[in-house]
Amino acid sequence: MAIESFNPYTGKVLRRFRAFSWAKTERILAQAARAATTWRDSPFAERRRLMHRAADLLRERQHELARLMALEMGKPVVDGRAEIVKCALTCDYYADHAEEFLRDEEIKTEARRSFIAYEPLGVVLAIMPWNFPFWQVIRFAAPALMAGNVGLLKHASNVPQCALALESIFHDAGFPPATFRTLLIGSELVEKLLQDDRVKAATLTGSEGAGAKVAATAGAQIKKTVLELGGSDPFVVLADADVELAAKTAAQARMVNAGQSCIAAKRFIVDKSVVKPFVNQLKTHLLALRTGDPLDEATQYGPLARPDLADELTKQVEDSVKAGARVELYGGQAKPGTALFRPMILANVKPGQPAYYEELFGPVAIILEARNEADAVRLANDSRFGLGGSVWTRDARRGEAVARRIESGAVFVNAMVKSSPEMPFGGVKKSGYGRELSYLGIREFVNQKSIWIAGEAPAEKKKVE
Repeated sequence: MAIESFNPYTGKVLRRFRAFSWAKTERILAQAARAATTWRDSPFAERRRLMHRAADLLRERQHELARLMALEMGKPVVDGRAEIVKCALTCDYYADHAEEFLRDEEIKTEARRSFIAYEPLGVVLAIMPWNFPFWQVIRFAAPALMAGNVGLLKHASNVPQCALALESIFHDAGFPPATFRTLLIGSELVEKLLQDDRVKAATLTGSEGAGAKVAATAGAQIKKTVLELGGSDPFVVLADADVELAAKTAAQARMVNAGQSCIAAKRFIVDKSVVKPFVNQLKTHLLALRTGDPLDEATQYGPLARPDLADELTKQVEDSVKAGARVELYGGQAKPGTALFRPMILANVKPGQPAYYEELFGPVAIILEARNEADAVRLANDSRFGLGGSVWTRDARRGEAVARRIESGAVFVNAMVKSSPEMPFGGVKKSGYGRELSYLGIREFVNQKSIWIAGEAPAEKKKVE
């Protein structure tokens, strides 16, 4: 089996890699399992030094790494550099805070002393997607390595050069080689890895279907998993919102990574009193965005990562239109089998249409008209997903109250949804479970061990004669 690095802008194969055999994969797993027995005892000072060095290398190599993303999955180099800088920031964050997050936590009980100790699990398998090929990995790897775990990366098959570059970052930073390895394998070997006792836990960012398979296999082995899956984020615009700001931000939020983001705004739920000006302004902002060669500094959005993804998105749009959706902004593919997909807006979206209940992983904005605030909340929650969401209103208290009623892992008021190392990231419903980032993220793959130390046995009370 060959793993291909394919340029979606030019349509050309850049490099081919021979996929690892199970024998080679098992040798790497054995090395990782051995490394886990010593890395867990490494001092935080050493881990901190190496992780800061990894952050430095990311900054030093940001231009070449951004170029790699542009070539392998079509991300404009401007966005690629921003992704790498964010990765470096997160490495520094966990280097600085891991020891504090994992310090013994004293608990007051009847014991002489009782506390929670946070201890690493061992080998953690990470199954990662192509849309943010460095960021998705770093937000797992930085906390996992700082916690004393070791990582095995099974990256998406269309970004093998990014996957190998990540391995080089950690190795060049001085981490023991077996503590982080990239596995160039197909999905057929993931099941074997999950069934191996040396793999202690797994984390996956990807589709709902992939998450269900990994969770089922890991569950049969009684292994911990964290899943960050799809999203169909609501962008709620209430009647009192700053429509101009909301529409401008909406265009940015829909076009994050050419719309290929789990937390890109997808369903624009707009109060009927402001829906017309909102749609008109959204259309203007989307039309103003420039596409082109991802290597060009002026390019604001590139092609989708693969032609088949654009074909699939086209079918979702066409099926929705056949079922009654109305095109407010024409765009899409120029012809089947091409990766470029220009922004579109769909209105009159109703239950029963793919656009209403499926995730549209590309630059298609869905307009849902709300009668009032209560109806907006109902529409926001009428989805099997629950990853992120935003609420737009001039009244911050009202925004907070609405945010509390939206079923989602994160809700932003008057701001675009984003991830940052300080705040936990993850979803509810079919968007997955568990959390990445913040102190919650580093505690996902540790044994939260209760330790109870009794006092001296109390002297027997004298019997009263």
